[in-house]
Amino acid sequence: PRPSSPSPCRKRVNMDAPYTDFRLRNSQRRCSPALVGSLVANVALVAGIGFMSYGNLGSGITRSLAASRVNGVSAHVPTRTGRLACNSAVADVTHVTTKSKEIFDEAKTLMPGGVSSPVRAFKSVGGEPVVFDRVKGAYAWDVDGNKYIDYVGTWGPAILGHADEDVLNKVKETMEKGTSFGAPGPLENELAKMVIDAVPSVEMVRFTNSGTEACMGMIRLIRAYTNREKVIKFEGCYHGHADSFLVQAGSGVATLGLPDSPGVPKAATSATLCAQYNDLDSVKKIFEENKDEIAGIILEPVVGNSGFISPTKEFLQGLRQLCDENGAVLVFDEVMTGFRIAYGGAQEHFGVTPDVTTMGKVIGGGLPVGAYGGKKEIMEMVAPAGPMYQAGTLSGNPLAMAAGIATLEKLKQPGQYDKLDKLTSRLINGILDAGREAGHDLCGGHISGMFGFFFTKGPVNCFADASNSDTDKFAKWHRGMLERGVYLAPSQYEAGFMSLAHTEEDIDNTIAKAKEVFATL
Repeated sequence: PRPSSPSPCRKRVNMDAPYTDFRLRNSQRRCSPALVGSLVANVALVAGIGFMSYGNLGSGITRSLAASRVNGVSAHVPTRTGRLACNSAVADVTHVTTKSKEIFDEAKTLMPGGVSSPVRAFKSVGGEPVVFDRVKGAYAWDVDGNKYIDYVGTWGPAILGHADEDVLNKVKETMEKGTSFGAPGPLENELAKMVIDAVPSVEMVRFTNSGTEACMGMIRLIRAYTNREKVIKFEGCYHGHADSFLVQAGSGVATLGLPDSPGVPKAATSATLCAQYNDLDSVKKIFEENKDEIAGIILEPVVGNSGFISPTKEFLQGLRQLCDENGAVLVFDEVMTGFRIAYGGAQEHFGVTPDVTTMGKVIGGGLPVGAYGGKKEIMEMVAPAGPMYQAGTLSGNPLAMAAGIATLEKLKQPGQYDKLDKLTSRLINGILDAGREAGHDLCGGHISGMFGFFFTKGPVNCFADASNSDTDKFAKWHRGMLERGVYLAPSQYEAGFMSLAHTEEDIDNTIAKAKEVFATL
């Protein structure tokens, strides 16, 4: 029977809430008979339909039950501590990932480390990854039915939100004509014109299948154009897994590169020279020691692969001047920042124009894509217009072109980047304030829809600064957030991404969860 007086425990559980929370506050641990009756009824339901994963009701119920269905969403009991929303009253429950574990265990027998890209394995934060089943908008669901607010956004491309209806419709329409041509198609022209109109440095563009492939073509291009071999990159900047870029820099001192991965010959990296990010003097020194030998400077104009590290405008302007003075090519790797921090990328945001730009992620709308472009006189070196060879079977794939076109059409609408900036500012400032109030050293920031923070007092201006972060504390914080229904990049050294599908409620829920986790560290 229903209680005759109102009780906070009578409220219906919102199983569509984007986070999980079933832990009782101290003042609520003695709850009304209604909650007790409800819990007993649910236990009986679970036992009655026989969805027990192992053990018996008496000894196994607190360890492991398979999912019952409430309002169409799985409500699980335990393998890992987690939380599921119950309005003002909550009860103990765990973040069950039984199916994820089964799938990942099998994956480890089929693929190296069980993944197709290393960071997905959660090695940096410990524990095992959750296995995604589907995504939509600002949310992701794993195979166990757990729902997460997602701030990874497939590592940047999902700027509109996952599975945007306009993008899906454009891809479906294009798919009816075929999934791959291996021949010129009109959508290549359409997306190329959009990129050229948006990105200040780009007068011609070549499409590829990934950011790594775009950077491989780019470095060959600038060497062909300048007839020089040596290039300067920065410690902590990632430009894909081509041999020339897998270089370990020497403690902020510009040195000859050493291979950062077994299998990379010394000869492949001997012409890659490393400088310290945001340190113009380290770059000047390399130019002085390698007079008329530097083909170009390559950098992430905003670092996202060492965590979020912003440049000073003076640093970017200084690089532009050094390249002009030394006959070198300035390259912005905007695979991450392109169409992310501004419609024209970081070069529009900072007002510094490189000679060549690499792109990816957002311009494919979630499908595999990459591109490099620049001044016409440089790009005409690329085959078949010129002698520098680069090719790709699936380059300019019609589905990727269609998704990119639909994405950019929505991004260029007024107010989109203002919205991203407002949401991201609310999130990162809320997290930083919550952490500092709990007594933790934190620093961080954002530009538009890209953000990050470090467990260190800071400031962080380069990878050496970032390496002072408390990565053990970050790992614990990451796990706590995951168990509460917030999905963040599983590494202290990765940026986060906001989407246009996120809401202020999502942000506030995330900050509330962050406060809870900070209090446990």
